Amino acid sequence: MTDVTGAPADVLHTLFHSDQGGHEQVVLCQDRASGLKAVIALHSTALGPALGGTRFYPYASEQEAVADALNLARGMSYKNALAGLDHGGGKAVIIGDPEQIKSEELLLAYGRFVASLGGRYVTACDVGTYVADMDVVARECRWTTGRSPENGGAGDSSVLTAFGVFQGMRASAQHLWGDPTLRGRKVGVAGVGKVGHHLVDHLREDGAEVVITDVRAESVRRILDRHPSGVTAVADTETLIRTEDLDIYAPCALGGALDDDTVPVLTARIVCGAANNQLAHPGVEKDLADRGILYAPDYVVNAGGVIQVADELHGFDFDRCKAKATKIFDTTLAIFARAKQDGIPPAAAADRIAEQRMAEARRH
Repeated sequence: MTDVTGAPADVLHTLFHSDQGGHEQVVLCQDRASGLKAVIALHSTALGPALGGTRFYPYASEQEAVADALNLARGMSYKNALAGLDHGGGKAVIIGDPEQIKSEELLLAYGRFVASLGGRYVTACDVGTYVADMDVVARECRWTTGRSPENGGAGDSSVLTAFGVFQGMRASAQHLWGDPTLRGRKVGVAGVGKVGHHLVDHLREDGAEVVITDVRAESVRRILDRHPSGVTAVADTETLIRTEDLDIYAPCALGGALDDDTVPVLTARIVCGAANNQLAHPGVEKDLADRGILYAPDYVVNAGGVIQVADELHGFDFDRCKAKATKIFDTTLAIFARAKQDGIPPAAAADRIAEQRMAEARRH
């Protein structure tokens, strides 16, 4: 079913009428010569230009791509607000398999579309896009971060993303067990790619026992070669979440990791990971709380990367960024305290704090 514009009616309903909508602008981009089909979604610019990465993914449908862009953009508004950044939330998705259709021509065309927004949207890397891709996009668009140091950028943001998640884990341990160390704890990491492999390094350095899984065998092999002791691998996420004596579960792949099937069988007492949009649908945060599982909101703990790319706009300084990312520990603790005070799950508490900051910005 479509409306008079030919757009799927349920997408427009989400945008204009649902609680998940409220976006300021959605741009559909197409360049037939290069095969580019993209969606740029700006959720809010109340705190400043919308900032968020570009995801390159083979969506099953254009409708699915739009829905993902809307969800991710909204999440970026909340993430940027809680990270203390002067940026709103935006996100872009490029539809297609990057292994098949990614080209210089396509990335340049995409850069022209981002540039046409005149600075309302600042882009960066995400799933399926890398530093080298942002270098190409930047040739057409000065509102591009996540570039290589050779091209005036900060390079790979996954280093600080992992560091921030580690700070969130330390805060979770402090809140639940009264001690921020992970020494002797068993941590399951699902997805050991760009961010996950750095997280494993932090965990091992702190003395944690780590269990890993990844759909890519080479990613698992790299971790096992790097850490010959203290790390074991299991076949899949289904096995990982059921691992006996698991203290912490860290979803670090794609979203929707916490749903009606996974939450009842989780053995971990804490969920804290790098993946975006981990809660498959509203209500999952309450299911976690009912089971006594402490959930560290994903967009809070994985903000290290966006802190890094935001800093790029002002002349990148790694130490300054790392100091900001270290504060994720305090922010996470504050969210747990607010959740306890208000009698709500941590995810709802984080939303309230972020919404308060955005509302105050709109009033000024």
